[in-house]
Amino acid sequence: MAPQLLWIGLGNMGRGMVKNLVEKGNLEKPLIIYNRTRKRSEELAAKLPEGKTEIIDSLEDGIKKADIIFTIVSNDAVVQSVYQDLLKGDVAGKLFVDCSTIHPDTTNKVAKLVTDKAAQFVASPVFGAPPAAEAGMLVFVPAGAKSSIEKIRPYFKGVMGKAEIPFEDKPQSDALKLKLIGNSFILNTVTMLGEGLTLAEKTGVGVEPLQQLVDILIGGVYSIYADRMIKGTYWKMEEPLFSADNARKDGGHAMKLAESVGVDLKTVAVADDYLKSVAEYAGGDKGDIAGIYGSARLKAGLKYENDA
Repeated sequence: MAPQLLWIGLGNMGRGMVKNLVEKGNLEKPLIIYNRTRKRSEELAAKLPEGKTEIIDSLEDGIKKADIIFTIVSNDAVVQSVYQDLLKGDVAGKLFVDCSTIHPDTTNKVAKLVTDKAAQFVASPVFGAPPAAEAGMLVFVPAGAKSSIEKIRPYFKGVMGKAEIPFEDKPQSDALKLKLIGNSFILNTVTMLGEGLTLAEKTGVGVEPLQQLVDILIGGVYSIYADRMIKGTYWKMEEPLFSADNARKDGGHAMKLAESVGVDLKTVAVADDYLKSVAEYAGGDKGDIAGIYGSARLKAGLKYENDA
């Protein structure tokens, strides 16, 4: 019998993931969706094939029907709050999959809460920005019992993602450790680009030649972020792709993780200083991580917004 899936969390990552799960997941039953703000569920459901989703207002109602429950929410406190609600009733035998980016210690706490209720838990954070979620090009990092990962694997590659880095029969927290290390790379990349583009402008070299160099020499995520900066997308967008608040949360978790094993992430601390400025100028939940460019510009005596 085909499992009933429940999806919790429709932020800018969750929306794209749900779209691909519904359109490419070969689901035999409508995907149950829940978001704290019902309007967001309704707006998403209206864009998807009719009859392929079911909106709920109560997590209690959803959990009774569901066999596999996906969650992706903004931070550790919300994850813990959601799971406290989810685990109030009988959840024995159900499989919970958390795709949120949180501290490994928080993941361990949630995993214990779930398994103490005779349920299964997989931590599966993802790599990729909202456009990658929309395109079904995420990289999944599932950790937990191999048998549990195999149950959700059909929804990963070719559906919501393009690849997988599994930690089979390993602690769920291992996935979050890799996620935080990877996100520290992103923070460093954006900081380097923000400073470099500002220097190129101040020295008269210009940002376009530097963008050409980045595209030719490195490409990939470097080119994506450089484009976001040079076009002014970082200050023009209505909703950040990666908010300053969430970037600071991830950076803070990475620094605490590093400190616990005697490593000093000096460059992440620099990124966090820039992000403080982004939050002060644009708002922590409104400013985008690429606004580090704007912060670097301010420090150099330029406007936060470029003239793109």
